[in-house]
Amino acid sequence: MTTRTAQRTELSPGKRTRQAAAPKIEQLPVAERAARGKAVRTDVPRGVHAEWEPASDRRDPVEVLEEQAQTRVPELVPIRYGRMLVSPFTFYRGAAALMAADLASGPRSELPVQLCGDAHLSNFGAFAAPDRRLTFGVNDFDETLPGPFEWDLKRLVASFAVAGRDRGFGAKLRTRINSGVVRSYRESMRDFASMRNLDLWYARIEVDDLVREFAAEATAKQLKQTEKNVAHARTKDSLKAFGKLTQVVDGVPRIVSDPPLIVPVEELVDSQQESSVYEAFEGLIQSYRRTLPNDRRRLIDGFRFVHAARKVVGVGSVGTRAWIALMIGRDDDDPLFLQAKEAESSVLEPYLGKGEFKSHGQRVVEGQRLMQSASDIMLGWLSTEGLDGVKRDFYVRQLWDAKGSAEIETMDPNALAMYARICGWTLAKAHARSGDAVAIAGYLGTSRVFDQALAAFAEIYADQNERDYQALEEAAESGRVVAQPGL
Repeated sequence: MTTRTAQRTELSPGKRTRQAAAPKIEQLPVAERAARGKAVRTDVPRGVHAEWEPASDRRDPVEVLEEQAQTRVPELVPIRYGRMLVSPFTFYRGAAALMAADLASGPRSELPVQLCGDAHLSNFGAFAAPDRRLTFGVNDFDETLPGPFEWDLKRLVASFAVAGRDRGFGAKLRTRINSGVVRSYRESMRDFASMRNLDLWYARIEVDDLVREFAAEATAKQLKQTEKNVAHARTKDSLKAFGKLTQVVDGVPRIVSDPPLIVPVEELVDSQQESSVYEAFEGLIQSYRRTLPNDRRRLIDGFRFVHAARKVVGVGSVGTRAWIALMIGRDDDDPLFLQAKEAESSVLEPYLGKGEFKSHGQRVVEGQRLMQSASDIMLGWLSTEGLDGVKRDFYVRQLWDAKGSAEIETMDPNALAMYARICGWTLAKAHARSGDAVAIAGYLGTSRVFDQALAAFAEIYADQNERDYQALEEAAESGRVVAQPGL
């Protein structure tokens, strides 16, 4: 990195104290917006993004994870470590906080968008739009916050580098896939920059279209598996969750106990507290209800609360408080499963400033609505004080709503390359909705300079990810942390 660029763009944690506000797009002529984006190259050349090395004061990665564990459910933290230690790829999925700090010490374009904050390749997938068609998009927003567009893109490209290594692909193959992510993003951003505002807002990629496109490149076996996965996703809804996660006890449906992954609420409190906890859940549902639009309030009013349980989800999220609530509508054949997931401070906040919303649950919901062209109709939020007296924020959504994800562990190089193009398009669309697509496209340009820079960065960062993974392995072997595998 040049001295000039380093002086302008390298900031240590904590120096960004301003509030992270949603990006504003000035009403300027298109040519002027494009020129402004291109002018950013003077201070932050595109090639400089290829360069990265650990800061001299980079924190011990295990210390960062231990710090996160302080606010989490203690008995669940070993499960998080166990899941992260499956491979360097699963470690990467749980290491958003580490990468946020690393990105903060590098160059910044200062071209803001609404960031996902954790845009690795497994946080993309299929879900049902309100019109019930399966669409593909970013589907995890726990860390969402406004910030420079390239932070999401760097996390995405590095995830492909890590996944490529996990699949045993050689360096040349990985470089092709890595650069393909960025090329797709760059070319898609250019397309979005030329769209009318409403056309951009409505743009989405539907799973049926993806299957047709994939059919032209896939083997018969791959296509059959893809169609099977899509069919499975279509059936993954509250009714299926009801059949899998509940049993009838004394004539009343109850969520089954499967500790430590699923623990009904009555197993977490004293018997004297049980009735008051149920009353509290009913009150929380009413609080959540107030964050919904009027028509969705009418919908939720048609359901009654029946039961709740704590459920372990994800990799990086393990240890945060996540609940599932069983609601029943007209009869037992009309269930609704809601998931209330704890929303903590975004890992980006120390470097980009606090968000504009007082509730982290609202921060997640508003970020999701801004980045997705279609969102869960039951998306809302709430805040509550736990039995320990600590106030926490949550966001609420349907537990299963035709959700599906790509099986990265079975992809060959061609399949992963195609998935890279899809994710690049998807992220560009999400960023174009909130940021200035014209300015970003002007910065990216038409050459492959930025593609090659981020492909190189991805491999450098994959090396760092392996070192951090080894550090956690050593911590588990020494007894510094307790990891519980197999859950």
